[in-house]
Amino acid sequence: MLLKIFKFQNTIISRYLLSNLIVFFLAITFIIGLIVFGNQFVLTVQESISFGIPIKELMPLIGFNMLRDIPIIITLSLFLSIIITISQLYKNSEAVVMNSIGLGDRSFINLIKPIVFFAFIIIFYLTIFAVPWAKQQKSYAEDETVNASEFSFISEGRFESFKNGEIVFYAAESLITDSDSEQDMEEIFIYSAGSGSPIIVLAAEAKKYTDAQSKSVYLRLKDGLRYEGLPGDKKINVMNFDSYDLEIVSGEAQKSLISFSEIEEKNTIDLFRVGGPKANAEIQWRFSQPISVLILSIFGVFLGKSSPRTGKGINIIIGVVFFMLYNNALLVAKNAIEIGELSPIIGMWSIHLFLLLVLIIFYQFRQGKVAYFIDKIHFFNIKEKSHV
Repeated sequence: MLLKIFKFQNTIISRYLLSNLIVFFLAITFIIGLIVFGNQFVLTVQESISFGIPIKELMPLIGFNMLRDIPIIITLSLFLSIIITISQLYKNSEAVVMNSIGLGDRSFINLIKPIVFFAFIIIFYLTIFAVPWAKQQKSYAEDETVNASEFSFISEGRFESFKNGEIVFYAAESLITDSDSEQDMEEIFIYSAGSGSPIIVLAAEAKKYTDAQSKSVYLRLKDGLRYEGLPGDKKINVMNFDSYDLEIVSGEAQKSLISFSEIEEKNTIDLFRVGGPKANAEIQWRFSQPISVLILSIFGVFLGKSSPRTGKGINIIIGVVFFMLYNNALLVAKNAIEIGELSPIIGMWSIHLFLLLVLIIFYQFRQGKVAYFIDKIHFFNIKEKSHV
């Protein structure tokens, strides 16, 4: 069966069709990849500047993000390249000649099968094995460079604001001590404008650490003063302390993020063992991406059919809209499974089955078989009796 699928039809038409398809695919992949990866690179550089992290330490994160986005880039590129390739055949009236010798939609689908199934295998490997591994490695890299809290890397000698400006922080000196993102600081100034009276804290030393049980992130301040209130207020609270722990990130918020990221980072076999709504949603999402390549490829052949009078780019616009609706429908189903509003048995499989049904009906309509069956129905075939 596999040999039959990957068997290359060595004819002039097949070589011509596949060569055009490969050229368009490579060109579209390059353009989309350049846009996506360029945007990621700019965002990562901005992040490195804001946190004071050397760009070279964030380059692995860029690579892992690229690997994460490759499946969807390949899917969209192949879909659009099939539409453009088939559309060009009709624009140049080449497909009309092919149709006259018996090469129709089914023949075009058979001719592109080797490339489609090759892309299916690549995307299947990426989504099932490579992408979860990349997300896991990205998480490890972030723990070492951009840690879980926004207080990860305090730039020394600069006033910095956190939590939408609620906290202003200053440290004269700052030093990362180990791979667990602990950080030692000296000559600390903190201004908090949260609920109630403003608070000013001065300390000689501080250490940022994460509590092992609650997962909350704290600043342990030493040898300092804590002022609550402003000059002129009737009540100003002043407190001297030897050691004072200040929570800067709640552990509950971190746990929810960690549990969500852990599901995406687990390999597929472990997800089957874990079970639960989130694991089921992630499993279906991973299998849906390679399945969508097969469905979109057939739709691409149908959408590529056009007349020479059809406006340029109409098929591509329709294809992009269709791809967005298809992908968004899968994302909505994934979210519904995660929160328990949609049964995993129905899940994303219902979307694929619905589109397969649409494909079958559309194909039968293109072949004229739908009209044939309608004519056979007695209700639609009533003829008016002639009067004598």
